[in-house]
Amino acid sequence: MGSIRQSNPIGKVTRPASGPGSQVGTVASPKVLRQYIARFPQASVLVIGDLILDHYIWGRVSRISPEAPVPVVHVDSESFKLGGAANVFNNILALGGKADLCGVIGSDESGRMLLKELGTTRAARGGVVIDQDRPTTRKSRVIAHNQQIVRYDVERRAELKPAMQRRILRYVESRLRELSCLVVSDYAKGVVSATLMSEITRLATTRGIPLVVDPKVEHFSYYKGATIITPNHLEATQAAGVHGDDDQANNEAGAIIRQRLGCQVVLITRGEKGMSLYEGEGASWHIPTQARQVFDVTGAGDTVIGTLALALSTGASVKDAAILANHAAGIVVGMVGTATLSSQQLSEALGND
Repeated sequence: MGSIRQSNPIGKVTRPASGPGSQVGTVASPKVLRQYIARFPQASVLVIGDLILDHYIWGRVSRISPEAPVPVVHVDSESFKLGGAANVFNNILALGGKADLCGVIGSDESGRMLLKELGTTRAARGGVVIDQDRPTTRKSRVIAHNQQIVRYDVERRAELKPAMQRRILRYVESRLRELSCLVVSDYAKGVVSATLMSEITRLATTRGIPLVVDPKVEHFSYYKGATIITPNHLEATQAAGVHGDDDQANNEAGAIIRQRLGCQVVLITRGEKGMSLYEGEGASWHIPTQARQVFDVTGAGDTVIGTLALALSTGASVKDAAILANHAAGIVVGMVGTATLSSQQLSEALGND
């Protein structure tokens, strides 16, 4: 382990100014970080959460509608991608890890299309449960000239019936012996409930498996005992009841959330300000952003949590895992739409030793 020099492309990791002294943090060298990446294929991660079909309508705008003050989009093409928990799963596979998926779809065309997208990555889909009483969550985005014009959603946010929750928990329990990490990707579409989360936390604790959660504000009380929770700045301040968007507000929110939930770590993603990591005994660190150019932040949180899960699975410290996740996010926000990256892209982003 060595100190990161200012000229290193990984950048400085510092304690926030309001913490116990501002200083350069000790993190692994690019060579060591690449060793973690090389071990990604040894990781086995189960992703539990809301499965979403991301629908993109690509076109161009040349005039305003005479019917209303809105742009008229001439559609050139459409595409479909895995979203929500399915995008976390896809990110883990793209980075070379082994992944499985657990969630719910409807018995509809969107569900069939989502299964088709999953079918290109794995043959078995035992953890994907079909609910006859709800639609598959689908987010449709209209994009013209690389800019999102509008988004419309088809969804049902009601909590799953107890029978569906039991099916999910049985599947999670059946896979535990093979897993190196559990991920909960909560988009508040009905899969993650207080009961489900309590049982998943119990199972993870019993087996000694890290549990990483990408949260939603309205469900924060569900995540007690998770290993790592990864809210963005707005989610963190809202959940903690803190006002402001500066470092002090961020630090207060991180400390409050960690104390309330009993999590080992709170990792707050802060967009162009990077990430802030809060551990036990008041330890906190700030990681500067690695994004060069931001086109679209869609799915960046999925990339962060997928990379974190893989890095923790291969023995990385939380801080080093966050460094890798920060680099991964910096790459995908430079792409339009829900995106993934390869282990080679991540390795190259670390720069020279």
